[in-house]
Amino acid sequence: MSQTPHKAGFVSIIGKPNVGKSTLMNVMVGERLSIITSKAQTTRHRIMGILNGDDFQIVYSDTPGIIQPKYELHQSMMRFVHASLEDADVILFVTDIYEKHDEEEIVARLQKTSVPILLLINKIDQATQDDVLLKIEYWKDKVPAKEILPISALEKKGTDKIFELILQYLPEHPAFYDKDELTDKPERFFAAEIIREKIFLLYKKEVPYSCEVVVEEFKEDEKIIRMRADINVERKSQKGIIIGHKGEMLKKVGTMARKDLEEFFGKQVHIELYVRVNENWRTNQKALNRFGYNQE
Repeated sequence: MSQTPHKAGFVSIIGKPNVGKSTLMNVMVGERLSIITSKAQTTRHRIMGILNGDDFQIVYSDTPGIIQPKYELHQSMMRFVHASLEDADVILFVTDIYEKHDEEEIVARLQKTSVPILLLINKIDQATQDDVLLKIEYWKDKVPAKEILPISALEKKGTDKIFELILQYLPEHPAFYDKDELTDKPERFFAAEIIREKIFLLYKKEVPYSCEVVVEEFKEDEKIIRMRADINVERKSQKGIIIGHKGEMLKKVGTMARKDLEEFFGKQVHIELYVRVNENWRTNQKALNRFGYNQE
């Protein structure tokens, strides 16, 4: 009896900020790997989520939203996007029903690629059928997509069809990673991301964008994980905002993060948080290197 050939490859999820790339990635992998908030630009790294089956391995890449870089951090974020396009076997180009159609640079790049593109119009749960048809019509001539799919990542509508199409276009190849691996990132990375997500949820305006979380200590035994994390801010005034009156805000970050960390790791977590001023780290190459932004 002939054996089913094994398929494996890299699927790059790209699009502008806030179109639902991270929600889609988490749905496709079946795990909460990417942080999700209503604020734009919460994803800063390329995060891989690996989905394994007996005869396939899909390596999804959630990438930062495509933006015009304003400073060094943004340039590093865009390098993650371009690296994910370079090794992609399938591209998921995510737009949404509110799209303003101002991503000319990426559209120009997609027009030149030979990689199969699936164009996804997300958030159809917030639109009428006519709106959806207009969007499909608009995109038909813009991007050489193999398929245009209206989806709702939040409500998991249309996501099964994406999976079927990815398998169809994935090349025959042995697995790239061990079959029991879920991601290429270490546990410390996800711990830091969960803490950073709480900062995005609790603070307003520029403050969350000026923060970077680094887990400096991560000690795990059978029953408990003990970790110490630094919240790096750019200015002294931001340090006061993060800590809050009598340390109340920082305590809130710790309480919210601990709840999610315990769920993520499946065991008790003890967490200590410190706030440090790392002046203008977003424009400082040395700091960006230390925070893992210039690795690709």
